[in-house]
Amino acid sequence: MTEPSKPSEALKVPSLAATSAKDRLLAKIQEDPSMPTLGVAVAKVVEITSSSADSVSTLAHFVLADVALTQKILRLSNTIHYRNVSSPPVTTISRAIYLLGFNAIKNSAMAMLLVDGFANKRQAYNVRKELIHSLCASMIASELARQGKFPDAEECAVVALFKNIGKVLVASFDHQLHEQIRVRQTVEPEQAWEIVTALLGCSYQRFGELVLQEWKMPEGIIQALQPLPHGELKKATHRMEWLRQVASFSDELASLLIHGEYDESNADMVARCEPLIKRYGRCLEVDQESLEDMLRRVETETRQLANSMDIAMPSFWTDGANAQIRVSEIGSEFMLRNLDAESMHEAPRYPSGKPSNARDLLLAGVQDVTQMLAADQVKLNDMFLLVLETLYTGLGFRFATICLRDVQHSRYTARASLGHLYMERQKGFVLPTSPEDTLFHVAMINNNDLVVANALHPKIQGLLPAWHKKLLPDTRSFMILPLVVNHKPLGFFYADRVHTAEEGVPADETSLIKTLKSQLITAIVRK
Repeated sequence: MTEPSKPSEALKVPSLAATSAKDRLLAKIQEDPSMPTLGVAVAKVVEITSSSADSVSTLAHFVLADVALTQKILRLSNTIHYRNVSSPPVTTISRAIYLLGFNAIKNSAMAMLLVDGFANKRQAYNVRKELIHSLCASMIASELARQGKFPDAEECAVVALFKNIGKVLVASFDHQLHEQIRVRQTVEPEQAWEIVTALLGCSYQRFGELVLQEWKMPEGIIQALQPLPHGELKKATHRMEWLRQVASFSDELASLLIHGEYDESNADMVARCEPLIKRYGRCLEVDQESLEDMLRRVETETRQLANSMDIAMPSFWTDGANAQIRVSEIGSEFMLRNLDAESMHEAPRYPSGKPSNARDLLLAGVQDVTQMLAADQVKLNDMFLLVLETLYTGLGFRFATICLRDVQHSRYTARASLGHLYMERQKGFVLPTSPEDTLFHVAMINNNDLVVANALHPKIQGLLPAWHKKLLPDTRSFMILPLVVNHKPLGFFYADRVHTAEEGVPADETSLIKTLKSQLITAIVRK
């Protein structure tokens, strides 16, 4: 929907009445305790995108800190669209990022945060429809990003996701106003923009911008949400103009797909998209054939994402012969689920927190590392994180870290960590390389893997260094895995729990742990 420069005089209302709805809703949003948290989380994901070279690790940590988000990302990663039936299930976020790609996980996480923030509002139907609109627009933009000629083209998927945020907010916080606007727009579609301005006090876009500014979103993203001039558009000469074109096209196409009325007499979808092709075809290099291909992919990707978030999508789209398909929604009880990956993460746990299916989770991690090792280019930090996450999730630890030798400073320092307060604990996890009578040095000198079921045992307490007792005073069980090559210690894995672990580590799990160690040592030696 293109916004005119000025609303028609007939629909203008007194300024006090026009601004009251907007101001009332803004105040209501600010008072909602969940909104500031959502804003911080969304802004954090955007910040990760433009952070340092270690952004993959930062994104993985962000996702792992949210159990619900972790489960949704893993569910999405295990859909047929992203994983072959014959390949092992994806059980780690590190593997999900490696498989789907950083941008795909980032965009999915952003969408999932929005859905979690709004999907439980009272008027679930209207909110759900607007959320699906946003998801669909983001997927369309991702498709266009693949042929984008500007740097960081994938950012257009984030911009497109927020293009509809104004409608999502109004549907969430004032469903009656949202419905009133929708009904009037149905009767007078040519006055759509003016109706919103008259009833809300500003456009949907402007309302969304105000909230995004409150969330401290980057100004570049907000600028990319600005409306475009009327008529056929020319090719963009700079990145911001291209972002605006992609976001607007994605939003308009998503609106046509999600909010259109369908029956047997309607023309096929591509025919109804002809005005969009005329307006955006030249600037975005979109024609009828490429649009058809895009629609098929977008349908699949949007449905997979919606399903991973338990949002039912209406079943309509175009098929290969350009004929429209319209079927009844299928109840969730008839849908095939990814029981392999989901059941692996929902297995019972021992009192220590260790999963009862630790062997299966470790085996999946070994397979993931094997595939990563076979790749042409492997970043060592990504390998560290994958092995660490496999041990952390597979054995149910509270905190896990990998420490490597710092020759220059004669010490071992933590390079990557996971778990509760991981950043704070990583800073304090430093021990000298000079021999000491502690469990850490005993393990490395003898190259012995140590699994301590009860850390409170007097002998164990006598061998723990003072810094460990101060940093991790509530440790009740832990594991130390030395990394040694040619009798030279390179470092070690450390992981602990706040409960004793009387169940121990059986032989099959021990074998898999040693395999993970050897795989990582292989990667280190290669570098």
